[in-house]
Amino acid sequence: MTWVAAVARLRARRETGVLVTVATVRGHAPRKAGAKLVVGQTGTWGSIGGGNIEAVAIDRARELIGSADPEPELMDFALNDKVTGRHGVQCCGGAVSVLLEPLPVVPAVAIFGVGHVGHELARILARHDLDLHLIDTRPDMLTDERLDVLADAVAQVHVHHTPLLPEEVLEELAPGTHVLIMTHDHAEDAALCDAALRTTGLGSIGLIGSAAKWARFRKRLATEGGHDDATIDRIKTPIGLADITGKEPATIAVSVAADLLRTFESGEPPLVRR
Repeated sequence: MTWVAAVARLRARRETGVLVTVATVRGHAPRKAGAKLVVGQTGTWGSIGGGNIEAVAIDRARELIGSADPEPELMDFALNDKVTGRHGVQCCGGAVSVLLEPLPVVPAVAIFGVGHVGHELARILARHDLDLHLIDTRPDMLTDERLDVLADAVAQVHVHHTPLLPEEVLEELAPGTHVLIMTHDHAEDAALCDAALRTTGLGSIGLIGSAAKWARFRKRLATEGGHDDATIDRIKTPIGLADITGKEPATIAVSVAADLLRTFESGEPPLVRR
């Protein structure tokens, strides 16, 4: 497997890793500058030359994988018989610098309802490095033509057409996924709120709508759903920044996206498979 494919595999599995690159070479060394190795929790792909260099880099990469907020770092290796590394001597005669770049798990967001606001929100969030799920019961909301504006997305976009039970998608979402409920149908919104509160491991849960809508939902979630107040309070409504009051879809989308990005920066890191 190539290093590019290995990075993509870790991304798809939402597993942390480290990309190790030979940054500089002076004199003789096992590999030229640019050689790459991808390190996961249990596997590696590619090579930066084997021997002590590679073994030490893998050890350090695994330490970074296990740390809370890893930063890129350089490691220097002198390749001569006067230097004994942790895994032995490597006496090629040169010197090597190796760059370790953590590959974190990116945030994940699920938008239930890709109507006017959901579509505008998807356009904004698609410009960010995240996993973006778009869910709707209406096929015309998810046509290639309508979603063509996302063709150059930075995000990994996943489209789900769910004609009957959109709440079933909740079980498919990765741990830590932030959920935004904004469908065209209040009954569907209510069912999604109830299902989201019953789904373990989600990130934040947001609901679009008025105070009157939320009052009805809150009562229903308590009396019919059996949820206590603390559980119901997991749902944030209204969503977005309170001081942005415009009602145009694009304005609401900017407000919701800004609030969500703030959640990414101030909240817990994504729940991941390490």
